[in-house]
Amino acid sequence: MTIAHLEAEPLTRTVTDDAVRRSLDAVLDPELDEPITELGFVRSIRVNGGAVDEGTTDATVEVHLRLPTSFCSPNFAYLMASDSKDAVAAIPGVGRVVVELDDHHDSDLINAGLAADAGYRGTFRHEAEDSLDELRGTFRRKAHTAAMERCLTSLLRADGDLPEQELGRVRLGDLPAGREKDALLRRRSALGLSGDDDAPVLVDAEGRTYPAEAVPLALRRARSTRISIDGNAHFCRGLLRTRYEGSGADQAFRPEGAEPADQHGLLPLTVKEPHS
Repeated sequence: MTIAHLEAEPLTRTVTDDAVRRSLDAVLDPELDEPITELGFVRSIRVNGGAVDEGTTDATVEVHLRLPTSFCSPNFAYLMASDSKDAVAAIPGVGRVVVELDDHHDSDLINAGLAADAGYRGTFRHEAEDSLDELRGTFRRKAHTAAMERCLTSLLRADGDLPEQELGRVRLGDLPAGREKDALLRRRSALGLSGDDDAPVLVDAEGRTYPAEAVPLALRRARSTRISIDGNAHFCRGLLRTRYEGSGADQAFRPEGAEPADQHGLLPLTVKEPHS
């Protein structure tokens, strides 16, 4: 076979279910800060015309999503569905993308808006209180707070003599390498915060530090945010399994202390006995 013949022969790309699922790994539940694939929110994937000639994009992908309840927040639901459509559309060889949300009280509205590429405000109109950018910003700040708390709490656990007040002086370079630090760096980057080794770890969403006397309270507030995220994730997993028989097989479960796919560590929730 000659080189000229090789150049003339059309190349093909194959769009597979696995490729679609991998693209959906990047889509996070905005409140729970976990991939929708790990939470079991991806109900089905169907690819039609997966083998595509180079330069042609005619593969159609249909994705159905499901949520733990029919009354999950519509703006969260739309955000996940919209992000899913964008993630799948970015796969080489994909042309048309259909993403539908099943069994939600706003399914018809959300699905119609996605099909028409109407955008968030175009879909919800007067009911859209915030823009998608504002919504993303809110949950990016919460995700950063939780990631920051995980790193600092790990330091406290590793050194029982470390006073909480000293955490305000911890720099990124002081954190041990690992998934918790990597997750924090990604979340800082999303907020436009410095990732330099000499940058302080305990900061607000604007990068402002806390005086020593305010550090314990800032840490407690951060811990409250992290516990809320982790607790909601656990609760939603259980609700989904109750609502959809067999959906547990689609959820990623980890032994205590293991890392989830988006590479932040979930600290175990400790329930303290009340003082008598």
